[in-house]
Amino acid sequence: MKKILFALILSVIVGSTTTNYTYAATTINSIVTIQDSQDEPMMESSEASAGFTQELKKRFIEGGPGFMGIVLICLILGLAISIERIIYLNLSTTNSNKLTDDVEEALKSGGVEAAKEVCRNTKGPVASIFYQGLDRAKDGVESAEKAVISYGGVQMGQLEKNVSWISLFIALAPMLGFMGTVIGMINAFDRIEAAGDMQPSLVAGGIKIALLTTVFGLIVAIILQVFYNYIVAKIDSIVNDMEDASITLIDILSAQKK
Repeated sequence: MKKILFALILSVIVGSTTTNYTYAATTINSIVTIQDSQDEPMMESSEASAGFTQELKKRFIEGGPGFMGIVLICLILGLAISIERIIYLNLSTTNSNKLTDDVEEALKSGGVEAAKEVCRNTKGPVASIFYQGLDRAKDGVESAEKAVISYGGVQMGQLEKNVSWISLFIALAPMLGFMGTVIGMINAFDRIEAAGDMQPSLVAGGIKIALLTTVFGLIVAIILQVFYNYIVAKIDSIVNDMEDASITLIDILSAQKK
């Protein structure tokens, strides 16, 4: 009887121990599985980023240092000019309504010299145009209007400075890519002619180089085109602001003379 009881107790202990071990193992496996599932997206994201960078570098090298290097120079110079223009245009943007109110108030309280001082303390092309108009105000409203129009053209030229180079790079990058395409195709046909046989392995390299130069040229043109359109839109906005503010200044001077 004692042996049977002892055997039952032993079987219960072993069974409970096995159950606990199985539950613990299942829990650990679940935790590890959850942790792995959380780590997988991060690993996949970093691997995808590294893979894209490596693939881009690989394709750039395969395109050849000749045309690909020139296309890269077009991108670097175009971006440098674009960034410089964007910074300049943002610094040239002023609150013309506030400036007009300050100039009008200064004219009423302190005359032309006080208004000119307000313009000297304000940055931007609108303030410069106002200053030139106020400086000629003593010669009459017509002289002030001519000064405003003439100096407005000067300021517009400053806003559009070097923008034509961006448009040049936009046109040049895909043209260089197409030239690389033509040269790659010529090399492919030269290999066919030299081998005297139409084998895919002979022309695959040349055709791949041709397509890569075209793709990179188009990518550069697309990037620079976005910057160019933003810059042109910014210049148009500032020019419209200049014209509107100039008309308001002439109206203020005309009212002061009466």
